Amino acid sequence: MLVLLLATLTTLALGQSIRGGGGGTRVGFYRSTCRNVESIVQSAVRTAVQANPTIAPGLLRMFFHDCFVNGCDASILINGAATEKSAPPNGFLRGFEVIDAAKSQLETTCPGVVSCADIVALAARDSVVLAGGRSWPVPLGRRDGLVSRASDTANLPAFNDPMTVQIQKFADKGLNIQDLVILVGKRVALDTGSVNSFGNSFYDNLRNGRGVIESDAKLWSDRRTQRFVQGFLGGRSGSRFNAEFGRAMIKMGNIEVKTGTQGEIRRVCTATN
Repeated sequence: MLVLLLATLTTLALGQSIRGGGGGTRVGFYRSTCRNVESIVQSAVRTAVQANPTIAPGLLRMFFHDCFVNGCDASILINGAATEKSAPPNGFLRGFEVIDAAKSQLETTCPGVVSCADIVALAARDSVVLAGGRSWPVPLGRRDGLVSRASDTANLPAFNDPMTVQIQKFADKGLNIQDLVILVGKRVALDTGSVNSFGNSFYDNLRNGRGVIESDAKLWSDRRTQRFVQGFLGGRSGSRFNAEFGRAMIKMGNIEVKTGTQGEIRRVCTATN
């Protein structure tokens, strides 16, 4: 796993991302239909993270893996022998039970209203907050996908991908090189500076030759990404890094989203209706 980054957003930095680019997602989407959605998801995440802090980076990794394969549509949650969940790149994902717990509570409170895809997005944000990061507004309104194929996980950036391939995989999802540098830092276990907390020590580790996996180290050695890494080095870069991380998370969260009449609202997250 790669390092996970903090998030804090400013209204100015995020206003355009929240209003547009998501094909129908917006902050406050459930205000009139399930006003307690965020507190219910937050409660489920808090309970899980307090019991097992490693759930926090797991939920963020889940969001990343979901969005990069057929968009942010909770296809990662579907059980089956040939689904995304069963594919080798997803073998070490964790936190599925947290999503199920939140969905169960939401189906009791607001049946048939809140998508599993939105729960995954909220849980990712809440995991950052519970691990010491700052909150950001999450645009909602995603619907759940109907298809989940293990073969589609080839879209995921792999640790042994050449940097050119990684850059192209991000570009295919509408993400640029700066987004890559920021979002590659969103996983925690191999960050030698902090295992379950969130910060930009990842970039200092890269400069000091402590990018533990090959794909990490390439961020420093490749000139296309190095200049962005340099921009996030040191304590004084924190505010810029925080705002850019939040912007990138919202941008990623709007990859190929299904809204309106597309997809469905699943009754349970592990199977289509």
